[in-house]
Order: sequence, then C-alpha cells, then structure tokens
Amino acid sequence: MSLRINDEAPNFTAETTQGTIDFHEWIGDNWAILFSHPKDFTPVCTTELGTMAGLEGEFQKRGTKIIGLSVDPASSHAKWAIDIEETQGHKVNYPMIGDPELKVAKLYNMLPADAGNTSEGRTPAGNAAVRTVFVIGPDKKIKLMLAYPMSTGRNFDEIIRVLDSIQLTTKHKVSTPANWKNGDNVILAGTVSDEEGQKLYPDSFKKINSYIRTVAQPK
Repeated sequence: MSLRINDEAPNFTAETTQGTIDFHEWIGDNWAILFSHPKDFTPVCTTELGTMAGLEGEFQKRGTKIIGLSVDPASSHAKWAIDIEETQGHKVNYPMIGDPELKVAKLYNMLPADAGNTSEGRTPAGNAAVRTVFVIGPDKKIKLMLAYPMSTGRNFDEIIRVLDSIQLTTKHKVSTPANWKNGDNVILAGTVSDEEGQKLYPDSFKKINSYIRTVAQPK
C-alpha cells in the first residue's frame, strides 16, 4: 500500500549508528525528519549528510530530530561518517539507520516488495528510489514526502522552510502562500470568517477577494 500525507509513519525497529531504536519511541513527542540514501560512499549523498549535520542546530530549535537511512549496514555508515566529516566539515551526530535487508526501504514504499532481502551486490542505480525525505509530526503522521533523483542534491533550506510552514499551520488557522518565507504574511484559513479574522488580526487583516484573506504571520 502506498503511503500518503496524513498516513501514520510505519513503525520499525532497526540498528543505527547509535544502537537499536524503535522508530516511534525514538521520535517521542518531537517532530522528525527521515531522509534516505541509496548507498554509502556516494558523492551527492555525502554532501547531503554533511549539510544536515551542519543544520542540526536549526532543527533542534524547531523541536525536530533528524535521522538518516541508507541500505548498507550501520557498521558501514560509521566508516562513511568519517569521510563525511573530513570532506564536508561537519560531524554527523544524528543516527544513521542501517537497512541491509531492505526492510525499511520496502516498508516506506521506496523499493518494491520483490527487490530482494539484501543490500549486498546492489548498485546505487538499483536503489535509486531510496532518496526520499519524510517529515513526521509528534502524532507520528506523515506531513511531507519529497523524492529526489540521484543526480540532484536536496535543498535542506527548503526542508526547513516547509517545516516552519507545517508547524505554523498546525498551531494556527492559516496557510502559507507560494514562495512563503518565515516572517511573511500568511493566508487565513477558509474555516475562519471575515469577522473572526478581523477580530483575531485587527492590525493586519486584508481581504483580497471572497476567498483570499491575508494576515501577518501569527507569533
């Protein structure tokens, strides 16, 4: 069954570079980002893991834990982490999931059920679909899925932007417009009447037309 937005993120137990975890227990009451990779010691993924290591503090400010996944064993990830720090300048302090039997990749629909049961002998091209970002809420529901081709490094500033939007719109009755950045005006939810919007945001309520009303970003 394919995963969709608002589905519960499938739970699993797996070995990581920081020991065995139960995924839902590991998330706890936090937000979480799971980002996956088709193979250890690949160049684009090395830059991505290093970039996330450098941004870990930004995610911590947002109450968000980050965890990587690659289909190779956790013992291989530990060796890869040395290369990541040496070439990217950031130490990987977050856990990296080992998935040598492809169980998590299949559970998250990144590989088909008939993909086999071992990462041994597989090439990055054969695992090309294992390049997805999942944003998961404290309720363990999937809030975002983004899949990337192997040749395109992920833009983690965009992941932070989307995380800011999701957290804001979870707390307040608003949506964020195209190209929104933290601090920009937002769109009032359709469930909020003009009268309620004017009462909630008297200094910034603006009616563009019958269905577009903007207000300043709520604090």
